[in-house]
Amino acid sequence: MSSLVKYGSVFNTGLQNTFVYRWNFLLRSLFGLVPLAGTVFIWKALFESRGEDIGGFDFGQMIFYFLMILLVDNLVTPTEDEWQIAAEIREGQINNFLSRPVDYLAYRVSLFLSARLLYTALTILPVLAVFVWFREFITLPRDPLTWPLFFVLLVMAAAIQFLIAYALAMLAFWILEISTVVFILYSFEYYLSGRLFPLEVMPGWVQGVLVWLPFPYELYFPVAVFLERVQGAELWRGLAIQTLWVILCYLGARFMWHRSLRRYESVGG
Repeated sequence: MSSLVKYGSVFNTGLQNTFVYRWNFLLRSLFGLVPLAGTVFIWKALFESRGEDIGGFDFGQMIFYFLMILLVDNLVTPTEDEWQIAAEIREGQINNFLSRPVDYLAYRVSLFLSARLLYTALTILPVLAVFVWFREFITLPRDPLTWPLFFVLLVMAAAIQFLIAYALAMLAFWILEISTVVFILYSFEYYLSGRLFPLEVMPGWVQGVLVWLPFPYELYFPVAVFLERVQGAELWRGLAIQTLWVILCYLGARFMWHRSLRRYESVGG
């Protein structure tokens, strides 16, 4: 109970701090819709030139796919968490947590959840407005079990993204600037998470490799399940792999923290 009160207080503090930047979040969300407009024009041109489905998607399904990617991205993707953690390490603020009975990972999770809650509250109306605009392309799941399953997949997708960002930030204990490493990893993530295009458009052998990597489970897999494009044995296999990646990312984040602390203390931190 004391832990819930403690991290609940951190959550409330995070809400207050994040609210200071509410206009930044709102403007980021609004301008984040601009690439969606470009995406619609590009795919429309592709479908008109080919005159056939692409990767098993018709034009309407493709638009709905990118609408769901936009929604899921707003709900689960961390916003500058790795940069904030790295800054706390570089500037020595991490010492405040080493001398207190605070689990730093739980502390950062509380801040992440508060930021996601407020960010979603501020940006959900523009996103919903886009859904209304493209409502002719929206087809809701027919199976009622898809809805709770989608929620579970969203939670795990958020966990994977946050824990990867957290583990990356731990590199600040070793190197002064982590931006290069972050850029390299996020470049792979951008292409392989389904943000740029559905993974069905990639060659079969590439899809066979990707199914074992964490990237598709950050965005593509929850969306594909909601669109009911993944069902049966393939669905349960994906769920098992996503769960495994949550566990591995958690263990990796813990490992990086403990290794980082040992190095920090050994050099006189």
